[in-house]
Amino acid sequence: MSYLSGAQAQEAEKYLEEAARVALRSTCERDQCGCIIVAEGKIIGRGFNSPPGEKESQRRCSCDKSLLHPKVTDKTCCVHAEQRAILDALRTFPDQLLGATLYFARLDKQGIVLKSGKPYCTICSKMALDVGIGLFVLAHEHGITAYETEEYNLLSFAYKGQP
Repeated sequence: MSYLSGAQAQEAEKYLEEAARVALRSTCERDQCGCIIVAEGKIIGRGFNSPPGEKESQRRCSCDKSLLHPKVTDKTCCVHAEQRAILDALRTFPDQLLGATLYFARLDKQGIVLKSGKPYCTICSKMALDVGIGLFVLAHEHGITAYETEEYNLLSFAYKGQP
């Protein structure tokens, strides 16, 4: 993990702002999340969290999660923003994913960008690692942070708290 500064931080801020704009497309009832993937200065994938295929029948935001079987590890109804961005990049620029950078932003109910917590989503970290994404970039309370994807994956498996 490293905190970005100077020109790197300015560039990351620009991409995090774009991820926040993408998050505005989310129809999730809990959180609006957005993600972009950048390779060689070009956005190659965009994604936001929402139910699969935008089908309201897939929504389970208000259901009692304790009723779901313990094997259900992702209790939301949404496809994650990172997953959608990876799928988008695989469809449009599959040969550019290796070493690319993923930028993630989460908005509150008023559309204000929230600071990210520690890495915790093993679903997204495994998928990003598998397609060869090089870095995960998040805006933390102490600054914009870049994680090598392997480190992000290990941290997400070690996470014990609330996202």
